[in-house]
Amino acid sequence: MDRKLKLAFIGGGINSAIGDTHFIASQMDNLFSVDAGCFSRDEVINEATAKKWGIAPSNLYSNWQDLINNAKSTIDAIVVLTPTPAHLNPVLSAIENGIPVICEKALASTSIDAQKMMAALEESAGYLAVTYNYTGYPMVRELKEMIRHGRLGRVEQIHIEMPQEGFARLNREGKPMVPQQWRMRDGDIPTISLDLGVHLHHMIDFLTGEKPESLVATQSSMGQFRQVVDNTMALVKYTNGLECNLWFSKSALGHRNGLKVRVYGDQGSAEWFQLEPELIHFCDNGGRKMQIDRAYNDVFIAHQPRYNRFKSGHPSGFLEAFSNLYVDVFEDLTNKLIGKPAQNDFVFHAQDAYEGLLMLEAIELSAREQRWVDLKQREKK
Repeated sequence: MDRKLKLAFIGGGINSAIGDTHFIASQMDNLFSVDAGCFSRDEVINEATAKKWGIAPSNLYSNWQDLINNAKSTIDAIVVLTPTPAHLNPVLSAIENGIPVICEKALASTSIDAQKMMAALEESAGYLAVTYNYTGYPMVRELKEMIRHGRLGRVEQIHIEMPQEGFARLNREGKPMVPQQWRMRDGDIPTISLDLGVHLHHMIDFLTGEKPESLVATQSSMGQFRQVVDNTMALVKYTNGLECNLWFSKSALGHRNGLKVRVYGDQGSAEWFQLEPELIHFCDNGGRKMQIDRAYNDVFIAHQPRYNRFKSGHPSGFLEAFSNLYVDVFEDLTNKLIGKPAQNDFVFHAQDAYEGLLMLEAIELSAREQRWVDLKQREKK
């Protein structure tokens, strides 16, 4: 397709955590333009966001229903950036109106809501992509290729963690750092799981393709806001004998965002840490240790031009990782729009999100009932 794809945002106002990220990332490679939106229910924030981003007043809407009804003939996709509990209705409406959807994780608050979206997609032959930003990092994708090509041998265990401190830290006035109100309430799946847990499930699935079979978990509240879960640990058994240890927290002082994945095989191991995104630390069974980056001669994909907007030694960070996802969505969605199969391995759809939500529900059940939970049995229900 020889033109940019036109996007409309629902949510993502200038007061949100994610709006600017999607706005910048979607346009970094000159593939998309943001042409319309309903960025906030707050009139002042909605108008201020449109002004900042150069959205014409005629393309600014006070509610998402009017946006979908009036803009569906002029845009190529809707980007849903509202808080997770508010995803269901705009996603369903967009699908039913024939508009492709790009949705910020978590896709939904429950697996039942995800099933409703999947049913709508099947009925309308629609399109939905979910953004999991960390799988856009070049060296995460390189790690996936290392595993696929057998550099680590048979993968036997993964230890993955995402500790943060936001619910435990104090601000400059010595008071708790109060998060957005929707993050102060837990639903069937605790909000921390929808915020952080989805990333850990998705990272394991992305790197290995293995599926969770059973798990045991604990959940607790340790920070300033005891009405919500802010610390979760889980032991998970996956297909093909893979065993995983997951920890995600918002009450871990000292960690701004400590996403780390360590993968152990029978021939080697590899570690990636989000605060050092350019490096994979690799060890083999001969005792050799090395650091692999984009300039390493034997990388599989990290040397490609798309991952080297600037040369190695100048770190490719969070926004670039998000932009890599948008490049993949552009290719995938363009194929969909011109009638070709949409088959980009780096684009994730409703089924991927549904599987993650099933696991997060199993974590909640295990913690509540203090027992192992069989995911195979839950999937059959």
